Amino acid sequence: MARVCLIRQGYHPLDTRVRREVDALTAAGHEVDVICARRPGQSYRDRLGGVTVVRLPLAAARTQDPLGYVLRYAAFGVAAALVAAVLWTRRRWDVVQVNSMPDALVFAALVPRLFGARVLLDLHESMPEFFQVKFGVGPRHPAVRLVAAVEQASIRFAHRTITCTEQMRAAFVARGAPADRIEVVLNASDEQVFDARRHPPAPRRPDRFTLICHGAIEHSYGLDTLVRAAALLRDEIPGLRIEIYGDGTYRRELLRLGAELGLDGALWVSDDWAPIEELLDAIAAADAGVVALRRDAFRDLTHCNKMFDFIAMRRPVIVSRTRAVEAYFGDDAFALFESGDEHDLARAIRELHADPALGARLVARAAEASTPYRWEHQRRVYQSVVEELT
Repeated sequence: MARVCLIRQGYHPLDTRVRREVDALTAAGHEVDVICARRPGQSYRDRLGGVTVVRLPLAAARTQDPLGYVLRYAAFGVAAALVAAVLWTRRRWDVVQVNSMPDALVFAALVPRLFGARVLLDLHESMPEFFQVKFGVGPRHPAVRLVAAVEQASIRFAHRTITCTEQMRAAFVARGAPADRIEVVLNASDEQVFDARRHPPAPRRPDRFTLICHGAIEHSYGLDTLVRAAALLRDEIPGLRIEIYGDGTYRRELLRLGAELGLDGALWVSDDWAPIEELLDAIAAADAGVVALRRDAFRDLTHCNKMFDFIAMRRPVIVSRTRAVEAYFGDDAFALFESGDEHDLARAIRELHADPALGARLVARAAEASTPYRWEHQRRVYQSVVEELT
C-alpha cells in the first residue's frame, strides 16, 4: 500500500478522469489525498470514501484573455505547491500525481520530489495545440513555442507520464519527449457507474426523438452546431428534443440561439451539473447521444469522455469526425458527420431517426470496437504505472 497525492486544477468529484483514477488507487489499497479547486458551496476539506480532499479557493481558468488565463493557472500552481509542501511534512506520499492543465502544474510537486517522492504527470491535453486553437495563433508563434518548451520540461521533471491517446503521445514524442516514459490510458468510462444493466436503454417512442449531450457547456464542444441542425429538422422529425446536461460559460448564448431559431420547447439546457443518477436515467431514456466537437489541431489528438459514456450506456452516438476518433473506431461504430456542419449533422440525425436498426448496429459495433479500451483494462494499465513508481 502506498500514499498518493493527486493535484488537479479541477473540481473533485466532478472531474471524471480524476474520479476514475482515485477510485482505481483506492481499489488497489492506496491512501489518497486530492488537492484541487473549489466550486462555490463546496467545503474546503472533505473525506469522500476514505479519500481526503483539500480544495483551494481558486476556480478553474476560463477566460479568453491570455494574460488572465496564465495568471489563474499560475496562482493555482503556487497555492498547490505551498499546500503540497505543508502536507508533505505529515503525509510523506510515495507518489505525487499531477493532472494537467497546465503542464507546468507538475512543478507543484517540487518539495515532495526533492525529498524522494516519485512524480507522475497525467497530460489530459496537448497544450501547444490547445493554445493555438484557443487564442488563434500559429504553431511558430513565440507563445506556442514557449508552451511547447514547458511541456517538454514538465515531462522531463516527472518520473513517468500518462496521456489519453496514441495521437497525443506521438505529438509529445515528436517534440522531444522520451517515448519509453509515456504510457496511454484512455478516457474509458467506469462501467460500475455508467451501468446499462441498472439503467437499461428505453425503447423507441413514435412521438419523440431525444438527443442528449452532457459535460461542459462551452463553444468548443460544438453545441451550437447541434442546435442549428435541430432547427433544420424541427418540422421533419416530430417530437425532436435536445437535452443538454452540464454547466459552462456558453449556456446563455446557447439558449439565446435556440430561441432565435424557434426551438422553444425542443431545447432544454440544465442550469447546473446534474446528480449522476439523474444523468444516467436521462442517457438511458434518450434515443442517441451527440458529441459535436469542433475539429481542429487540438481535438484531432483527443477523445471526449462523453463518447465512452454513451458506449457504456448502450446508446448510439453521433460524433464529429476527428483523427483520433477515426484511428480508434473506424467509420462504422458511430454516425459520423463533418465537424461544424449543421447540414451534415442533420443528415446523420435524419438517418438514425429513419432507421432504428441502424442505431442497434452502431451500438453493437461500438461495443465491439471499444472492448480493449474499456476501463477494466485501462485501469490495470494505470495501476501498473503507479505500482512501478512505488
